[in-house]
Amino acid sequence: MSSFPTELKYTHDHEWLRPQGTSWRVGITQFAVDQLGDITLVDLPKEGDLVTKGQRFGTVESVKSVSDLYAPVSGRVLAVNPSLKDSPELVNSDPYTQGWMIDVEPAEKAEIDELLAADAYTAHVAAQ
Repeated sequence: MSSFPTELKYTHDHEWLRPQGTSWRVGITQFAVDQLGDITLVDLPKEGDLVTKGQRFGTVESVKSVSDLYAPVSGRVLAVNPSLKDSPELVNSDPYTQGWMIDVEPAEKAEIDELLAADAYTAHVAAQ
């Protein structure tokens, strides 16, 4: 099993969050990438869009399936990774840095506290 970066927060739906000043960078975990297989397309919201915690904010298409992405927090999208439009495979090769998806400014900081630490996420994945 993969080890998961300890500085990140995680969701039960396999998204991660990394603090970026006042915003949070969002992507999917190596576990999700392994389950999806080779990613061929990433469909993301536009800068300025609002996302709602637990609601779909985009999709990832792979050779196996199309999977929804779920917002880990509610807030405004401040940035979208432009590299994923032409190079969605960055999610496969580097999901925690180059394969990031969006930056979100959270509407409710308390939602961050509800997310999983790396050890809790590791236990969640092990139970699947």
